[in-house]
Amino acid sequence: MRLLVRFVGFLFTAGTVVFLVGVAGVAGAIWHFSRDLPDYSQLQDYEPPVMTRIHASDGALLGEYAKERRLYLPIQAMPKLVTNAFLAAEDKNFYEHGGMDFTGMARAAVAYVQNFGSNKRPQGASTITQQVAKNFLLTNEVSFTRKIKEALLAMRIERAYSKDRILELYLNEIYLGLGAYGIAAASLVYFDKSVNELTVAEAAYLAALPKAPGTLHPVRNRDRSIERRNYVIDRLLENGWIKQADADKARKEPLVVASRSNAAHTFAGEYFAEEVRRDIFERYGEKKLYEGGLSVRATLDPKLQVMARKAMAAGLVNFDEAQGWRGPVSKLDISGDWGVKLADVKSLSDISPWRMAVVLETSDQSARIGFQPGRELGGAISKDRQTGLITPEGIRWTRPTSGSARGKTQASIAQILSPGDVIYADPLFDKEGKPVEGQYRLRQLPEVSGAMVAMDPWTGRVLAMVGGFSFDQSQFNRATQAYRQPGSTFKPLVYSAAMDNGYTPSTIMVDGPIEIDQGPGVGVWRPENFSVGSYRGPITLREALKWSVNTVTVRLAQDVGMPLIGEYAKRFGVYDELPNYLSYSLGAGETTVMRMVTAYSMLANGGRRVKPTLIDRIQDRYGRTIFKHDARECRGCDAPGGWKNQPEPQLVDRRELVLDPMTAYQITSMMEGVVQGGTASVLRQVGKPIAGKTGTTSDGKDVWFIGFSPDLVVGLYLGYDKPRSLGRAAQGGHTAAPIVKDFMKLALADKPATPFKVPPGIRLVRVDAKSGMRPNPGEGGRTILEAFKPGTAPPDNYAVVGVVDDGGVPMQPGIPPDATNVMRPGGLY
Repeated sequence: MRLLVRFVGFLFTAGTVVFLVGVAGVAGAIWHFSRDLPDYSQLQDYEPPVMTRIHASDGALLGEYAKERRLYLPIQAMPKLVTNAFLAAEDKNFYEHGGMDFTGMARAAVAYVQNFGSNKRPQGASTITQQVAKNFLLTNEVSFTRKIKEALLAMRIERAYSKDRILELYLNEIYLGLGAYGIAAASLVYFDKSVNELTVAEAAYLAALPKAPGTLHPVRNRDRSIERRNYVIDRLLENGWIKQADADKARKEPLVVASRSNAAHTFAGEYFAEEVRRDIFERYGEKKLYEGGLSVRATLDPKLQVMARKAMAAGLVNFDEAQGWRGPVSKLDISGDWGVKLADVKSLSDISPWRMAVVLETSDQSARIGFQPGRELGGAISKDRQTGLITPEGIRWTRPTSGSARGKTQASIAQILSPGDVIYADPLFDKEGKPVEGQYRLRQLPEVSGAMVAMDPWTGRVLAMVGGFSFDQSQFNRATQAYRQPGSTFKPLVYSAAMDNGYTPSTIMVDGPIEIDQGPGVGVWRPENFSVGSYRGPITLREALKWSVNTVTVRLAQDVGMPLIGEYAKRFGVYDELPNYLSYSLGAGETTVMRMVTAYSMLANGGRRVKPTLIDRIQDRYGRTIFKHDARECRGCDAPGGWKNQPEPQLVDRRELVLDPMTAYQITSMMEGVVQGGTASVLRQVGKPIAGKTGTTSDGKDVWFIGFSPDLVVGLYLGYDKPRSLGRAAQGGHTAAPIVKDFMKLALADKPATPFKVPPGIRLVRVDAKSGMRPNPGEGGRTILEAFKPGTAPPDNYAVVGVVDDGGVPMQPGIPPDATNVMRPGGLY
């Protein structure tokens, strides 16, 4: 008995020693692995990389930019269905354990022993808390050391943070494939839905992804993906989180994904979105752009953008087709499966409804074409092979570009197309505008390019911008990056300088030959009008601008002085520095469409400075406004306690006046004349008050039109990227102005015909359109209402002593200048 007692005492003592040694060992291990554990307190202030999103003025998504596509979603905004799906898939006891799931660890240990030596990856058995510790604070190293650190961190995290905070971190951090991080981004990427719109099946599929997002691809591994999704559905049912009927329905639901790219999501908004991206990059840098979670409200009006894109593209295509058919995009061997070969040919994705096709067979009266097949999410080529016909109606625009047959439509389609030709085609419409079933129109990518900008003249907000025919073809934004000669569209600034310095719209100047001595070794410059050798003699400034008379503009610039005109050009933002050469008064310098539209906006709004902007407001990830374009002070906008019959809020506009409002109105009135009966008369078809100016550069390399209504300014140019002549027939009034006409007819269709506002001080006087003087009673001739500043209107009667022009040539008798504007030099009364 004594021996038994001694043996039991020995065992107890030995057990105690072993226990103490074990405790000491565990304590030592914990101390050892705890020495270099990461600081888990950083999770409190964790700011994950979040994508920047750009929205149009109506809230439509315009673009997304991120290195990790993530939208941070607070736990309070997460639907219970979604959180339950992830708990069912990853950690059903999450809200019960303290960071470690010992049952799961035991199961993983047994599996490790069974698979020892098989090179199979060990099961992790990690709780969501452990995954947070690994994802945020550790690496993906597969080792016992990492697992021990992970467990220690998990227990500390559980003591420091609530369960909801841990789950929030997890669901926003995890990678779920296809470049999506977190459930909010994944819901958009896979299903183009918000998390609140997900079905049981969709939520279950997303919850299945954390284990192996690469191997659960919804297209490449569809069967395995459905199997794993259904497993999660079963776990939801088992835990009582969904009903039997919901589970049965979810299992039968097909796995259909609708992946979307991070490109511009508003049709035709690619150039705009890219310009906004550049702006944000310059303001805040790369990290803020791609990780800062900025919310950007852009100025773009999607409806106007679509109108501008269609009008601009149609104008480019119409001009290009008038030059004739140049041939197919490329050639393709159509033997075998032509669809696979055609799918590998680069096509433009942003010129819908145009589609790339290959000619399969031809005859005199038709060509059968096969369209480029699409690609599925996994990159596989669609098996669908669509075909159609091109008939003579679809090639009516084609004609030879050289030789004796130039200008004649080909009689045979086989003479234009042959099997293997890679082309573009779009649906053919009948005279009533209905698509002709199965028939298509031959298309070609235009060589000519250009740009268009539409702006609110009162704020500088860019409402629409087209930087070229196709962003997919060229990302070069011709609206902001292409420096071109504006030609005669610059003349209103020359006239503005003159109106501010004693001239009136009725001032008479001579349209006649002029020679400018440019100095030693440079030679004599003899500016010509567009119609070479054609002169009108004495002419009012209104008529000179109306018909874009070059000789008058040069004489005006010579008198006013190029240094002053250069100062006006800088004031309006057209040029940074304008050389003191008279040729620059005719628009020989280089500038952009954006700058010219901004300058015309200042004419349209009465002379107020505007700064062009593509962004209304930028908010950070917490909703704080960090940028706002509208800097006007709003007095009375803050109304504590609500409405108490106080005065209406007042916007205080302290923007600089760059031009006398009366001068701005005079120039606007003169440019109305350009539209009503001058070089831009095509704009009369809009049926609303519009002012504007055409421009055609030397040799017809660029054609311009910039015009405006009281609340909308539109400008564009057309030209080749490598400047060359557009042809002898190309003119701003015939080529550029019709495009703006098409756009403004749509843009202003539901707007009232509001006249331009006459500023205080302007006096409207009826004068003779030819002489600029008050008409004598009973005298014939056309009269107009002319705008004069105080004290500058022509007198009721006058006497002419003698008048000579600035070249010393006597002017025609009986057509005197306005009595308040002396012709310089030599103007006598």
